[in-house]
Amino acid sequence: MATRKAHSKPPPRSPRGPQSRPATRKAGASQAAGAAPRALSPFAPPATDLVVRPLTPARWPDVEALFNAKGCSMARGCWCMAYRRSGHVNVPAGQSMRDFNRDGLRALTEAGKPPPGLLAYRGKEPVGWVSLGPREQFARLAKSPVMGPVDDRPVWSIICFVVPTAHRHQGVAHALLQGAIAFAARHRARLLEAYPVDKAVRGADAWMWFGAKSMYERAGFTEVARRKPERPVVRLVVDPGTT
Repeated sequence: MATRKAHSKPPPRSPRGPQSRPATRKAGASQAAGAAPRALSPFAPPATDLVVRPLTPARWPDVEALFNAKGCSMARGCWCMAYRRSGHVNVPAGQSMRDFNRDGLRALTEAGKPPPGLLAYRGKEPVGWVSLGPREQFARLAKSPVMGPVDDRPVWSIICFVVPTAHRHQGVAHALLQGAIAFAARHRARLLEAYPVDKAVRGADAWMWFGAKSMYERAGFTEVARRKPERPVVRLVVDPGTT
């Protein structure tokens, strides 16, 4: 008859007590104060069926289709122009702010210096968008108490992600971030900066256009400033070989 093996006695449990809580980070404190951002290549794409392409005049109908999709009402009002302007905006008589913004983004697309953002595609269908470019192209950042300049080093800024409801939680934003890093490298940017949301409880998708801090951390970004408890500034040193 088989005998049962003896098991070692488990160590005694420690008496119950109040759980220790992590120290609360103060507003304005940097998680990595004094530390230089790491230089990393992009992380492996979580969705291999996605491709990322710059917005060109030929692809303008795709960004229109994307912004008009379900879940993108904020994008089709702003057209990713809010942070490119600062102060009072003079909208021509007879034109809505929405149409004025759309025309502004289209003009930037036509100029292409550089393209104002990137589109993600699944097959031929546009499924996501990210707005980025040299920081100086986003006039509103200069006076922002949350996203104001950290120093005088030249940086590129990632501003906004747009993903329709039907394509969320499928790796689209991750693929766009990877594409943004490669795009910045091709344009000889050496620092890439972003202004994500860092909340203990994730907010509604419609309000996450800056992206979550955890997504940036997985891509190698490092926190360099925090002027508001839930809004860090993160940076990545761009590897010139990332294309």
